Amino acid sequence: MAVQITIRGVPERTRDRLKARAALKGQSMQAFLRFELERIASQPSIEEWLEEVREHKRIFGTRIPTSAILGARDADRK
Repeated sequence: MAVQITIRGVPERTRDRLKARAALKGQSMQAFLRFELERIASQPSIEEWLEEVREHKRIFGTRIPTSAILGARDADRK
């Protein structure tokens, strides 16, 4: 069942920009914002992503030696 979300205190400039973006896509602002909220919610947060990376590293270890990483970094600086 769908729920309603109310956001108070949104600056007019922000509302106007969102309304313009929705119009460019031929959508109502409600449809545009619903899509954007679903897109945001479907992606892991940076904290969740980092935890997944740390867990993967804990399980599988590091496969690239530090010297290779530093060498690639330094080669890119030349």
